[in-house]
Amino acid sequence: MSDIYQTVTDRIVAELEKGTAPWVKPWKDMRGSGPHNAISRRPYSGVNVLLLWITAAARGYTSDGWLTFKQVGEAGGHVRKGEKATQVVFVKPITISEKGDDGKPKTDENGDVIEHGAYLMRGYYVFNTEQCDGLPARATSSGIKIPDGIADPEFDDYVARTGAIVKHGGNRACYAPSLDQIAMPVRGAFETPSDYKATLLHELSHWTGHKSRLDRNLRNRFGDAEYAMEELIAELSAAYLCAELGVDGKLQHASYVDHWLTVLKKDKKAIFTAASAAQKSADFIRAAASQEAVAVAA
Repeated sequence: MSDIYQTVTDRIVAELEKGTAPWVKPWKDMRGSGPHNAISRRPYSGVNVLLLWITAAARGYTSDGWLTFKQVGEAGGHVRKGEKATQVVFVKPITISEKGDDGKPKTDENGDVIEHGAYLMRGYYVFNTEQCDGLPARATSSGIKIPDGIADPEFDDYVARTGAIVKHGGNRACYAPSLDQIAMPVRGAFETPSDYKATLLHELSHWTGHKSRLDRNLRNRFGDAEYAMEELIAELSAAYLCAELGVDGKLQHASYVDHWLTVLKKDKKAIFTAASAAQKSADFIRAAASQEAVAVAA
């Protein structure tokens, strides 16, 4: 059985070694808000988003819809001869009891069974709808509003609804955990409005790591493995949000590629950890914005 962790990590590393972050370009050509099952409309998440973005960019797909071979057949279509499937990952959280030498579950001082969280993981294969013929219209149409780029006032409202404090001025974009504030240069310092938005979404992703929110370790130095991981989390979280909001600005990845490569090559599970944390970050921001929007509307 192949090592799924290593297989996925190798794909991400190969893209980074080309000098391109695999999460930067794909959303610019997307029809929907991200890769999703073409029948159920359920969106893919975590590392699967990266894997499907890589394939779509490499093969020139413009559809975000994906299906298993079985689902294609059940929908009345067929995969064209010679088409190559893309491997994605099914991940299910599970709980494992720690066993003693006698094979029985270990207990703590209170008599409770000692348990650890783990993941059940298996790979499976999907095809893009553009690799198929005979699919019904409901499978080939995105069914998702095309992101045409969120307007400045709407974007400002979106950020404001999260409750994050953003201060403009100076020449640095950063999040200060001690102040729980985001510092941003003025808008005119950016080449395009989209660059401003992408940068702010990156810093907003760091903001979710505060101890009062998702409680990630934010006290690291540039060059540390932990620092590289936090930057990767923020980069991926911002990419997910940029895709959803139709923002095509540049993310701040160039200076971190070598550090990410070091981390990913040392730990084959690192990309899974980062992608999962990034998904939680993006979900937190989305929920914070929508909950406040509901409260304001009410």
